Amino acid sequence: MSDLITSATDADFCTQVMQSETPVLVDFWGEWCGPCKAMAPMLDQLAADYAGRAKIVKVEMDKNQKTAMAWRVRSAPTLVLFKHGAVHATHVGMASKAQLAKLIDAAL
Repeated sequence: MSDLITSATDADFCTQVMQSETPVLVDFWGEWCGPCKAMAPMLDQLAADYAGRAKIVKVEMDKNQKTAMAWRVRSAPTLVLFKHGAVHATHVGMASKAQLAKLIDAAL
């Protein structure tokens, strides 16, 4: 995982995501999820491409069930884009780098 991507937990999700001044793409993932692992390099690239303008935060669903349940995440991968503490967009399932860049661009 890139140094530009952070991990959030149930304890710090509010601080890392809801209080962020920049848009945040949250990757709800699971260790058992093949598509999640396949998307990891693409998320690293997006983190570099949008450094300083948006951030990417990963939430491991099994270890942070309270947060996953609060946002009604039922499958992995689920990517939720937050802007000013509110959901701006959601994508469930595998996505291309271009699809995710389009989500982020719409929030900038």
